[in-house]
Amino acid sequence: MKYAAFLSILLFLSCTNEKENNTDAKILETPREDQLEAAVKKYPDSALLIENLAQYYRDGGNYEKAIATVNRALQVDSTRARYWDMKAILHFENGDTLQAIHAFEKAVGLVPEPAYIISLATLYAQTKNKRAVELADALLIGYKAHAEKEAYFIKGLYFSAIGKKQDAISFFNEALQVSPTFMEAYREKALALYDQQQYMEALLVLEKAVKLNNSFEEGYYYMGRCFEKLNRKEDAIESYQTALIYAPDFSEAKEALANLGVKQ
Repeated sequence: MKYAAFLSILLFLSCTNEKENNTDAKILETPREDQLEAAVKKYPDSALLIENLAQYYRDGGNYEKAIATVNRALQVDSTRARYWDMKAILHFENGDTLQAIHAFEKAVGLVPEPAYIISLATLYAQTKNKRAVELADALLIGYKAHAEKEAYFIKGLYFSAIGKKQDAISFFNEALQVSPTFMEAYREKALALYDQQQYMEALLVLEKAVKLNNSFEEGYYYMGRCFEKLNRKEDAIESYQTALIYAPDFSEAKEALANLGVKQ
């Protein structure tokens, strides 16, 4: 879950226009997959229908078919940045960071808009690629990007990844000065402190975060981690349970409770 929130991975558009919905009755009577495949075949230039089909496979966890759908679209038109963005998101969610980076690079090369740059720079930071800092600086220089907090955050991610935790904390603080409700910056600052065994300091950061956003499930989860290090088992259990209230499928919180002997 760590980077999913910050990347702001958007759900593929699920609506189509009236023309694209005007399929014949035979198509409408077929199963959903066949219906979507038939619609794409009928309107191969429709980005919305392609997104719908990819989203259908994505929702079902069939990333192979989702990626294949986008790849077919790219064979027809490789100049659509949105297709490369979709491909990157799918590869990222499927655990293939290198392919995700390659696809985001293609998207940025075609349309260097801030959203694509932020996603690419975030993955660069994750993989300790110093180009993350270069892109972050570009976001800061480009006043129209309106991405100051993201730029500082990306720098923080990069320096944290290469082990320069204090530098990372400084950049997370910069991001929080720009946006005091930037939950991911609180989380990453706390993790940098945690990695330095400053568990109480990390806990204070997370407590501030959940006061600002009481449904911030990752905040409670990492509070639990800190409580465990501080030998406060009951507080840790309560924190993990609170995380599950807001995110019932939070597997890491479930595993942490199981490790503490709590039956669910």
